[in-house]
Order: sequence, then C-alpha cells, then structure tokens
Amino acid sequence: MTIHREGYKSIGIAALIFGVLNLVSFTFLSSSLPWLAAIVFIATLFLLLFIVSFFRIPKRTLTVNDSQIICPADGKVVVIEEIVDVEYFKDKRIQVSIFMSPANVHVNRNAISGTVKYSQYHAGKYLVAWHPKSSTENERHSVVLENAKGVILVKQIAGALAKRICNYLKVNQQVKQGQEMGFIKFGSRVDVLLPVGTKVEVELNQVVKGGVTVLASW
Repeated sequence: MTIHREGYKSIGIAALIFGVLNLVSFTFLSSSLPWLAAIVFIATLFLLLFIVSFFRIPKRTLTVNDSQIICPADGKVVVIEEIVDVEYFKDKRIQVSIFMSPANVHVNRNAISGTVKYSQYHAGKYLVAWHPKSSTENERHSVVLENAKGVILVKQIAGALAKRICNYLKVNQQVKQGQEMGFIKFGSRVDVLLPVGTKVEVELNQVVKGGVTVLASW
C-alpha cells in the first residue's frame, strides 16, 4: 500500500495537530489526569490513521479488457437507470452510479482505454451524494472517453463532505484502462453514462472495486 500524493498536505497538517495536541495534553494532564491524556492520545491517533486511510492506494491486480468497461471507483452501486443526458450526449443513456464512503479508496481510474473527447469542471452545490439532483447540481467534473467500441461519460461528483475534485485528464489525451483519472478527497460519487443497449454487469447495492470490477460489456 502507498499514499496518494493528494494526501501529503492533509496528512502533514493532521500529524502536526496530533503532535501539538498530545504535547499539550501530556504536559498539563499526564500527572493529574493521566486517563484523560490517554483518551486524547487514542482519539487523536484514531483520527490521524483515519485521515491516512483516505489517501491509501492498495496493491491490486487491475482488469484490462477492451470488451469491458471497468468500475472507475471503489464503493457501492446505488443507481442503475436510463436517463436523458443534458450535458454532452443530449440523448438517452444508461447511468450507473457508485457511492464512495469515507472508508473507500478514493482514487478514480479510467474505465476504458481511448481518447479524451471532453473534460469539463462544473461548480455547484454540495448536496449529499445520494440526492437525485447531485448528478446535475453538485460540483462535478465530467470526462468523455471514446474508443473503437463506443463512447462513455464519467462524472466525478462532490458531496456534503467531499469538497475537492481532482481530475488529471486533458482533451485529446490518450489514456489506458486502469490508469488514474483523478481523485475525490473524502469520497462522494462517480456516475458512468453508457450507450443504451450496453450490457450492465453490476447490480444495485453491489460493492465494487475501482479498476477491478467489470461494470459493463460492449
């Protein structure tokens, strides 16, 4: 397991706060209230380790297959439905949404290999990630990937807790399936918009792994 570069600053700040709080605690509480100093240490250590876990990148064998669309994020499938996309395609698409909790791995990966045809950031609200309007009203970053098999749109969506979306893709860039697409700090939601008729391979409430679980087949 390694730590993602997006976490260096957050972890550094958390470690500094951990050190200062415990220095003060043990200086003023260890002799008179040792039990309270111990509670402060355990609680702050737990929070520090929890923040470190937000930015972990576990070792895993990625799925690479040109006939398959791979889940771009870890989490749980919360939506599988046909919608009308108003941002890019302007027609019907199958939307599959993956909810990322704070405990999930937060790296987002390319669902397919291909060319980046569209990459656009949208400022917006911070509704909870499972809100029906979060896909169109929340802060988000949309990317369209195209290859010989077809075209998909992947949307990183901020939520009530996640307030920073990182996306590394540029228009006309060639990308490979499984490579990093971006990062959402502290979780949220990722939507994948598929052509109508695509065979969806996941089910509602299924727990999936980014870069590993097959989302759909062409």
